Amino acid sequence: MASPWTGIVEDARHYPSPHNSQPIVLRVEDDRTAIVFYDLRRGLPAESFGIPFGHVCAGVFLAGLDVVARAHGFTVSEDLDHAEMDFTRLDRDPSDHLHRLGRVTLRPHRVTADDREALARFTARRTSRRPYDATLVDDSAVSAAVGIAAASGHRFRTTADRATVDEIVRVNQETLFDDLRNDAVHEEILHWLRFSKRQAAESGDGLSAETMLMPGPVLRFAMEHRGLWEAPGIGGLFKRVYLSTMRGVRQLGWLEGPFSSPTEYVEAGRVFMRIWLDFTARGIALHPFGTVITNPRSHAAFVNRAGVDESGGDMAWMLFRFGHSAPPPLAHRRPASAMTIGADS
Repeated sequence: MASPWTGIVEDARHYPSPHNSQPIVLRVEDDRTAIVFYDLRRGLPAESFGIPFGHVCAGVFLAGLDVVARAHGFTVSEDLDHAEMDFTRLDRDPSDHLHRLGRVTLRPHRVTADDREALARFTARRTSRRPYDATLVDDSAVSAAVGIAAASGHRFRTTADRATVDEIVRVNQETLFDDLRNDAVHEEILHWLRFSKRQAAESGDGLSAETMLMPGPVLRFAMEHRGLWEAPGIGGLFKRVYLSTMRGVRQLGWLEGPFSSPTEYVEAGRVFMRIWLDFTARGIALHPFGTVITNPRSHAAFVNRAGVDESGGDMAWMLFRFGHSAPPPLAHRRPASAMTIGADS
């Protein structure tokens, strides 16, 4: 792989992705240009809105790539395709799994102290599923998130109303159980779960029991015997273990805005990543409630409870808890070599 991509990819691979599936792939053309792909084999098409969130993930990655490249002495210019993702390609030809997102080009840039600090925030960012400490974040953090969203035509909204927070947390918990009734979604989730530290480290991807704060054997048994979630006693135990990680949630935030095309999905991803990195700089933890957005029944319940207006083509497309928590466990990443392919691919 041509320099300077070596260092850039090494840092950029720490971008967040749904289920930690890490679907972004780069084909380095020369020392200044690369083609960006989305590996359809690592997508989540079973969920409603799972395909649009492939583009959101691309936007998250591109926002992170911009941060990383600046700290390595470059800005990034983009020539994106914005074509719809077609996961049925995999059925026709499993080898046809790379969806082209576009070309990125590096331009020389003088590195600043702010660039280095931004890279430190990017590599320090983690998803925190730990219990939170039931404190509100400073108003300045909310104002900053509002400004970041507004700059791209989106709205950041938040609630600290206890009844609303508790109700939406309950909806989030029940969404998991509801999704598990869907065979395709259940199979997809099982594919990405890692039940031991060794399995998580060896694969370098997926949702580990450690990061989900659940004992691996308990998680495996629960996921492989989903019918028991409805059983008296055992079902209640599973739910209590899951809800124990939600202690101390005091505040929820969500993003609303245009969300009806690949171009808009990518821009939404950028917005979300910029807010997450700003929160990281302020010591604020964040945990997306993605399935509440992608599950139609749960989405409707959230929209109704939060008073969201989705008219005019806008949508509440991201929901998360945020606040303060102890540092979460490390989510593994695949090596940089797994994120790059040869020029002949």
